Amino acid sequence: MQGLMQGLMQGLMIEWLLAPIDVSRPHEIGVLASWHARLMVLAWTFLFPLGILAARYFKIMPGQDWPDQLDNLTWWRTHLVLQYGGGIAVVVAVALILQVSVLDFWHIHHVFGWLAVGLCSLQFLLGWFRGSKGGPTDPASDGSWSGDHYDMTPRRKVFEYCHKSAGYIALFSAVAAIATGFWFVNAPRWMWIATLVWWAFLVACFVVLQRRGWAIDTYQAIWGPNPHHPGNRMRPIGWGVSRKNDSGGSRQRSVPR
Repeated sequence: MQGLMQGLMQGLMIEWLLAPIDVSRPHEIGVLASWHARLMVLAWTFLFPLGILAARYFKIMPGQDWPDQLDNLTWWRTHLVLQYGGGIAVVVAVALILQVSVLDFWHIHHVFGWLAVGLCSLQFLLGWFRGSKGGPTDPASDGSWSGDHYDMTPRRKVFEYCHKSAGYIALFSAVAAIATGFWFVNAPRWMWIATLVWWAFLVACFVVLQRRGWAIDTYQAIWGPNPHHPGNRMRPIGWGVSRKNDSGGSRQRSVPR
């Protein structure tokens, strides 16, 4: 009898999870639209947020002997793979939905969705035109360490301000687009719950890593804390970005004059 009751309760729970969030409406979505939704959720719920986590909190890797070991590219390669993967998913998702949906810029889902896509496109353009790196690992053709990033030229500053702010705005817009998309197609309850649990996990990661001081300035992570580096004489760009002090007496490479 007890086993029967447990089976009944499990069946009811599964039925409840599979039911749409609004029981007064059916859950209806076409094949192309469903793949559009899957790809957008993949990009904006998994790939892009994980890429942001990597870029924001893992410029100095756990166990890295900073500042004796500088310019660890693990975060950069991870960020690049995840963002390009997300970008490809977004392009395919947009191509799919344009085959079955009329552009309606006044629908709330479309407003947030196109805002996210537009900012996503801007992010890639900013990345492609961010300028040169410079420094000891990427010197100029004349052998000097000059570069947009190393010298923190106006071009690099514009890139950092726009890239960081536009990225977060795009992510928040995508969250709104996903939520309104779920409501528009009357997604089943398990989708809402799974997505909310994952977002809560991501927020918890951001909070924990931020409190631990892992949001290190990119410039310092690449070239160390030596005040002779021009970027170390400027304020770091971005909210909550911190700098580390060199308390270990490390031997850093001198800056050419």
